[in-house]
Amino acid sequence: MRTSTTDPISLHDVKDISHAPHLIEGEGDGAIDIYFESEENKQAYLDIAVEHPGNDFSVNLNNPQSMAGDES
Repeated sequence: MRTSTTDPISLHDVKDISHAPHLIEGEGDGAIDIYFESEENKQAYLDIAVEHPGNDFSVNLNNPQSMAGDES
């Protein structure tokens, strides 16, 4: 597991990680332990919307129209 002591919201280095709020993203060797300066920053991080393009197929971005120069 990797550890990040840079608060992703404030971009400040968290000095005292023994008392800082944190969360673990991911699993196994690819996981990262992220530390925050405050609970407010942790919540702001959690409130960031995450896109899941492999799971969200409600929008079709396919453009079936022929483009100039396309062969039929």
